[in-house]
Amino acid sequence: MKERKEQNFDVFAETYREAHTQSIKYISGTDSYYFAEYKVKELQAFEENRNLTVLDLGCGDGVTEIFFEKHFPQFKIQGIDVSVKSIEEAQKKQLRNASFQLYDGQQIPYGKESFDIVFVAGVLHHIEAADHQKVVNEIFRVLKPGGRLYLFEHNPLNPLTRYLVNTCEFDEGVKLLYSKECKKLLSKSGFRIKNLIYTIFFPRKRFFNLMIPMEKYLRNIPIGGQYYFRAVKD
Repeated sequence: MKERKEQNFDVFAETYREAHTQSIKYISGTDSYYFAEYKVKELQAFEENRNLTVLDLGCGDGVTEIFFEKHFPQFKIQGIDVSVKSIEEAQKKQLRNASFQLYDGQQIPYGKESFDIVFVAGVLHHIEAADHQKVVNEIFRVLKPGGRLYLFEHNPLNPLTRYLVNTCEFDEGVKLLYSKECKKLLSKSGFRIKNLIYTIFFPRKRFFNLMIPMEKYLRNIPIGGQYYFRAVKD
């Protein structure tokens, strides 16, 4: 398996957040850090801050781990990524409860039933479709019984999401996954799907900010800019 744009993520490792912010800020009204933190905060509806082992598959530059330390300071995070330069950037952060290592894109470098939680944010669409099932099978392998997977993806049913992806230089050539495709992958690996939640319905700017509290009532409507699955290994 080879993750798409591996070379480009090495190129962008030092400037990824700035480049991402430039790509999204006009339409979204916010920056790359906001979206990294919002995903972590979504877990607060389901997880307590306690001593849990967490794998961040596709951790990139490690910014997500900053927000895990902020909101879940007892979590012990292992971040893995195929980009050498991104791992170097992540390691520079010297976070108390997170460590990072290179991932060969083939086998998750941990034993069976190692983690309570696996967190995967915007990664699958950078991986060749033929390898999606292998990745999900590996995630299932390293989760403990009762472990949870949180899988976030861009929603191709949202026209603004499609525009942002199509105009982002490190998303060139990717194919977004419909939620039904992800659901099939998870079910085939043996996961029990507990939740499918759609998020990010409104830009984070101007009068749209007044509408953001309404998003919690829209979570079953499949037009949010992103969606995520919460799935359990029984």
